[in-house]
Amino acid sequence: MGRTIITNIIRFVALIFIQTFLLKNMGFYNLSIPFPYILFIMLLPFETPNWLLFLLAILTGLTVDSFYDTAGINAAACSLLALVRVIFINVTVERQGFENEPEPRLGIMGFRWFFVYTVVLTLFHHLTLILLESFGFFDLKYVLIRFLLSSLFTIFLIIISEFIFFRKKER
Repeated sequence: MGRTIITNIIRFVALIFIQTFLLKNMGFYNLSIPFPYILFIMLLPFETPNWLLFLLAILTGLTVDSFYDTAGINAAACSLLALVRVIFINVTVERQGFENEPEPRLGIMGFRWFFVYTVVLTLFHHLTLILLESFGFFDLKYVLIRFLLSSLFTIFLIIISEFIFFRKKER
């Protein structure tokens, strides 16, 4: 339990640091901005209580909002991400499997499950984030291009980072 908490604190600090200091101004003509900080919420253990999951999601979003000078947009997107995570895990993972598979990682759950999990959660997060940021459907073409490119860039970074820290299943 203590090791899981320390690992998640280190993961939180590292991902927020990478997001705010390395990737904040990195983008492709403001069309593709990566948001790999959502990996913190995605990799929380399965047994994390929902109240704690939503609290951590809001705090993660507010932390990023404080660096990006956005008024709660990331917090709202992270809250939706937490909700979609709960629904996705309830639909796809058996409750009895929590002892064998403690967290949703690539090495534990397999590539296909983790890829679908990453794509679904990233798409929901980015659609919410970009729609709230643009605050309407005025330039729908720009919003859709930005949504797709940012999602692809984020998914690519998440999958690459999971392969870097890949560990085989222990069964």
